[in-house]
Amino acid sequence: MLRPPLLPVLALLAAPAVHAGEPPATAKSAPATALSPEAERWWGHVRFLASDAMQGRDTGSEEYRKAAAYVSEQLATFGVKPAAGDSYLQQMELVSRTLVEAHSRLALVRNGKETPLVLGKDAIISSRSGETGTVDAPLVFVGYGLSVPEAGHDDFAGLDLQGKVAVFLRGGPSGIAGPVRAHHASSAERTKALMKAGAVGVITLQNPKHLEVPWSRVAGARKKPSMQFADPSLNEDQGMKIAVTFNAERTEQLFAGSPHRYKDILALADADKPLPRFDLPVRLKARAEFVNAPVKSANVVGVLPGSDPVLAKEYVVLSAHLDHVGVGEPVKGDGIYNGAMDNATGVAAVLEVARAIQAAKPKRSVLFALVTGEEKGLLGSKYLAARPPVPTESMVADFNLDMFLPLFPLTRLMGLGQEESTLGTALQQVAAAHEVKLVGDPDPNQMRFIRSDQYSFILEGVPALAFKFGFDKGSPEEKAFKTWYTDRYHAPSDDLAQPMDKEGAARFVQLLAGLTRTVADAPERPHWNTNSFFRRFDTTGSRGGAALTP
Repeated sequence: MLRPPLLPVLALLAAPAVHAGEPPATAKSAPATALSPEAERWWGHVRFLASDAMQGRDTGSEEYRKAAAYVSEQLATFGVKPAAGDSYLQQMELVSRTLVEAHSRLALVRNGKETPLVLGKDAIISSRSGETGTVDAPLVFVGYGLSVPEAGHDDFAGLDLQGKVAVFLRGGPSGIAGPVRAHHASSAERTKALMKAGAVGVITLQNPKHLEVPWSRVAGARKKPSMQFADPSLNEDQGMKIAVTFNAERTEQLFAGSPHRYKDILALADADKPLPRFDLPVRLKARAEFVNAPVKSANVVGVLPGSDPVLAKEYVVLSAHLDHVGVGEPVKGDGIYNGAMDNATGVAAVLEVARAIQAAKPKRSVLFALVTGEEKGLLGSKYLAARPPVPTESMVADFNLDMFLPLFPLTRLMGLGQEESTLGTALQQVAAAHEVKLVGDPDPNQMRFIRSDQYSFILEGVPALAFKFGFDKGSPEEKAFKTWYTDRYHAPSDDLAQPMDKEGAARFVQLLAGLTRTVADAPERPHWNTNSFFRRFDTTGSRGGAALTP
């Protein structure tokens, strides 16, 4: 069992955390409102994990290892046992990939004239996919770049994409249900469809209406390395020679001389009208060079054994990603991306649920997974789902916490996936008991259902839910929600100095503990609803009815 020295860790936890720019407390400071014991315990974990000393917990870093040691020690304190062997750590081999910008370039070629693009200003080259080498290929605008057979929608039908670069607008038509749209918009699914059509690269266009973060932060993040698995069989979204994202303010140049302008495309998308598909009278000329380096990181995985001799062989999974993005491009002189909301809050909630349910002795076992590499493409949860310490078919549910955003009191809760399985019924019952109203995702084009670790479990057939504090449209809470993304998402200001509703977070922990106990103690295991698209991924047929063929 991993047992780092406890006293130094707890000493760090107890020490006051002062972020750059945050004034220290003085005798003249206004007295803070005392927190409830439950809120103080939750906040204590956040304080430790998101302190400047943790340097943003980048995947595979020394600070990440310290965070893993801390949560391992906490799980042991709550009676949670290592999931396999004598260690909580599930180690994995990764490869870091960094774009060498000095040796990389992009240009548009129109009528034989080459116009260089400025990396970081006009566009960026993704380091998550693509290959070292050159590309010189014509461009084709393919609408949303979606192939959704279940909805009769195929943006690639009738187009010649052989040897070409596909240009698509992020988003999708409202006629395709949000979770289904999100699945087919995932990198792995889109790459498979484009490779089948013969494309050699992609250019992603942003819709300003749905931007979460300003271009300056997107451009700054390009300097951070991406990561892949060292085992190539685990890398699902490879095959494109080049992947580019354009700055919305610089995109119109792609459409010069074509029958449609970028602003016309946006107007159609915003009106939810079909998008045209057509050849662009321009070629992309690109060169990319990547350097690789080995990285080791680990998930932290523990089990609270169930109390029922039969049901204990089944597992309710609570997951949250422990990593963030580390140290990066300074903003207002601060280069530490603390990741307080993203995702120290979620990790803290998982730890406090472990504390809350240990005495309740749930009938099913509960698997606690604090995973690595979420910020690099859900790597830790993909690895855990592919090589689980318990049989995958024994996992009955996953509750995933990724910046559940306690920005205001908990009166509304967004339960992503609540329409897809019987977990929605359990959530409705528990939420009602806590006087919390369930709401849907107000913006399906953000693809939230596939953007965090629950998706790795869903693809293995496990019913799942993810959570964020919810709001009514047009409310001050909606404004706070959107402003947080604009100002703090993947920014150094996601730190300990930002406002949080700590009592709301404590209430959410109580709700989640109740939901975990409800599902763990239920006679029947959860199952996908008959009409759920995601039911097809249960190839064992063990989660409700006969399995469907993907």
